Amino acid sequence: MKETTTHLTFETDGVPIKAWTRGVPFESEAETQVRRLASLPFLHKWVAVMPDVHAGKGATVGSVIATRGAIIPAAVGVDIGCGMIAVETSLTASQLPDDLKGIRSVIEAAVPHGRTNNGGPGDRGAWGEAPERVQKAWAELAPGYEAIVKENPSIGRGTSFGHLGTLGTGNHFIEVCLDERDHVWFMLHSGSRGVGNRIGSHFIDLAKKDMKRWFINLPDADLAYIPDGSETFGAYWRALAWAQEFARTNRALMMEATIMAVRTSGLLPPFELMNEAVNCHHNYVSKEHHYGKDVWVTRKGAVRAGEGELGIIPGSMGAKSFIVRGLGNQESFCSCSHGAGRKMSRSAAKRAFSLEDHARMTAGIECRKDEDVIDETPGAYKSIDDVMQAQRDLVEVVRTLRQVVCVKG
Repeated sequence: MKETTTHLTFETDGVPIKAWTRGVPFESEAETQVRRLASLPFLHKWVAVMPDVHAGKGATVGSVIATRGAIIPAAVGVDIGCGMIAVETSLTASQLPDDLKGIRSVIEAAVPHGRTNNGGPGDRGAWGEAPERVQKAWAELAPGYEAIVKENPSIGRGTSFGHLGTLGTGNHFIEVCLDERDHVWFMLHSGSRGVGNRIGSHFIDLAKKDMKRWFINLPDADLAYIPDGSETFGAYWRALAWAQEFARTNRALMMEATIMAVRTSGLLPPFELMNEAVNCHHNYVSKEHHYGKDVWVTRKGAVRAGEGELGIIPGSMGAKSFIVRGLGNQESFCSCSHGAGRKMSRSAAKRAFSLEDHARMTAGIECRKDEDVIDETPGAYKSIDDVMQAQRDLVEVVRTLRQVVCVKG
């Protein structure tokens, strides 16, 4: 292993690993997983590992993978296009009510969230009857979806339109935040919902079947890939690009609903939006140019941080979050972390923390404080301050946010 002032370099049997993990945990399971990934023959230059790294399915969360000639569907994952959106308002902290429960309630009423009835009829996390603005957005997405389903009929077996403009479950959230000047922001985290899951799962399965058919033995079956130029690749790229657009639209619709709900609630004075919203993916693929080559860049739990580009790095539900500006660091393929990163699994968090622990760690935040969100408690995540220190050559902080309201699925 070689050390610089900013990152570590690990030699492997394949391409090197460059890890921005100084001062943060890089668990052995995650390192082993990245080493398996680095052995693939079509990787470009090296694998970049972000400071929020932790083991994941298919590829390590917090990894940036540049490839020539192939994409690994499981490295993209099934929450295709998952990401963040945030917008600053003209409101200040002094204009918020003392009791924020009402703000949380109007947001929860405006945006379907969670999951009931196993996702079937009556699921509270999907629209019963979608509002007109969602119907209009779906009308633009529908032709692409119909073309995808025509090529891959199994992708059409589930909710699609009914999830547009909805939050989901797990670590997805909507927050009201204050920056260091006490200006009010709205911020949320979500992705491509059920349809992205079906697209990802379908092509992961196809890639694995192709590996068997071509007698390709991999160090991990989840590293199954789709070669560029193949018929499957074209179908996957079309579906992937569509799911990423669905995810971006999904976030924009939820932000619109959140702002509309609080504006008409009577709980806040009139306010304006100060700037265009920052809306960024952190589970996605894009075609980019790095070190003289056109490559596919898969960011699994990582945000693009090109020079001057704005991004969002959230902490846990009891920690700070950051609006950042990219520094265009080429060695990271112009990337940064997508959050704090888990330091323990969901099941381990449920064993380690009590409701009292959770209440203490989220004191002063209007949020759920029940057993179903203990796996999202702040103690389950790495220190966001340590993560930001480890990537100081990747981004600069524009605004530091702290949440005062958090809606979870």
